[in-house]
Amino acid sequence: MTLLKTILEAPEDAPKLVIPEPQKVVSGNPEFKVWRQDDDRNGAIRTGIWEATPGAFTIAKGQNYEYCHILKGMLELSEDGEKPVVYKAGDSFVMKPGFSGVWKTILTVRKIFVITD
Repeated sequence: MTLLKTILEAPEDAPKLVIPEPQKVVSGNPEFKVWRQDDDRNGAIRTGIWEATPGAFTIAKGQNYEYCHILKGMLELSEDGEKPVVYKAGDSFVMKPGFSGVWKTILTVRKIFVITD
């Protein structure tokens, strides 16, 4: 078993389609595609590709960390009580435990994610 995992930016398998809960939608009709590519430690660490269509929704990280690397698109992330930050292709960021705010997809976003519980 190899301990090296390549994250494919354009997976060939079908994604899981997700629609946010209606009470979390702030504007638009965002939809998500998720290609989970690796789970470790019984799902405590998850990696893959996530894509979102334009729209805004609330987000709360709870107790996990999430590293994001934007492959394409543009988004505005507004942490509660802070000024919005715009991210675009090539940018990376981490949302830490307790993060709460609004994710606004401006241009369809595709990102690599690593989530740890």
